[in-house]
Amino acid sequence: MTDASPGSNCPKTARLMAGVPQKNSALLWRVRFLAGDPVALVELSEPGGAVLIIRDIEMDRARKTARADRVTCPADFTPEGGLSGDRETATAQATAECLRREGIQRVVADRTLPLIFAELVRQAGIEVICDLDMGVGPRRAKDEQEIGWLREAQAVTEGAMEMACRQIARADVRDDGVLVEKGEVLTAEIVRAAIDHWLLDQGYANVPAIVAGGPEGADCHNLGSGPLRTGQPVIVDIFPRNQQTQYCGDCTRTVVHGDVPDEIARMHAAVVEAKAAGIAAVRTGVTGQAVHEATIEVIRRHGYDVGLPKDDSPDTYCAMVHGTGHGVGLDVHEPPLLDMGGPKLVRGDAITVEPGLYCKALGGIRVEDMVIVTDDGHLNLNRLPEGLDWR
Repeated sequence: MTDASPGSNCPKTARLMAGVPQKNSALLWRVRFLAGDPVALVELSEPGGAVLIIRDIEMDRARKTARADRVTCPADFTPEGGLSGDRETATAQATAECLRREGIQRVVADRTLPLIFAELVRQAGIEVICDLDMGVGPRRAKDEQEIGWLREAQAVTEGAMEMACRQIARADVRDDGVLVEKGEVLTAEIVRAAIDHWLLDQGYANVPAIVAGGPEGADCHNLGSGPLRTGQPVIVDIFPRNQQTQYCGDCTRTVVHGDVPDEIARMHAAVVEAKAAGIAAVRTGVTGQAVHEATIEVIRRHGYDVGLPKDDSPDTYCAMVHGTGHGVGLDVHEPPLLDMGGPKLVRGDAITVEPGLYCKALGGIRVEDMVIVTDDGHLNLNRLPEGLDWR
């Protein structure tokens, strides 16, 4: 951030983020305060510091934990015409008034700034420009607090994963190969509900987990439905959010009930080796593309393809159809991508390494760990086994 100095033509500038922290991960990351109503953070040059404008009933709590130098409310910056009865409008009006009182001529905002804030700031005669990296790049380098929260989230995710994979592996089986639990058909929906209930007891909210058995697992983001069957791979992918810290876990394992078919075992061996190669390539300064290339080199060496099937590809076409992984934090999908064109990794990046193989005739295999990038390699947050047999 720059500021005007005496005799300078440089406009006096502040930085601005605004929105609802419960919905805006960039803003939540900056203020570290979970609020369900609109807030604004105005970052002034000294001696102003960072001014948080928040609903009045939240001020005492925010003063204890929020990352701001001053905690205020919209009434502290009531413009001449008064404040709207609409909370978002009032917060935007107060933000514009705060900037006007500070003599700000230019605001640098991140890509998530709501249009109402941009419009009212412009109506106050203040220029608004967008910094595309603000609230994105700086979030990548996780600090020790964030790493602790991610470690906790991943441990809980693994607990849910172990429960789900054992539920599938230890089920009974009917003569037609359909899995049965306590006399009832075991479906993807039943396992998914068990995952949700388990995570809720641990204080985690869970978007629908993937429990995709047999051919459904050939579509890497198919949630899965219907009865599960013995001898078929079941992809279980769980990515919950801690309801207090808002940081996410993300883990995938594949389970087979009963005997593992030879081709499924061969696919699984390739995926596990590819994951190990990808993780071994991780360190500060290495590109996401290089990690992906290390992964797909193993996939190809095992005789499998890379890339989506063509219209005329047979059902036996088996390939890795997605990138190697992605960043994780307050969102389950964050920069950087581990894929072609992926950027250099920075110390503190939290990334998944999750190669997979997918075949319409057989189903899918995916195994995923979360690692923290370090100067000399990585810190793996996962402890679960990688195998297909969870009995």
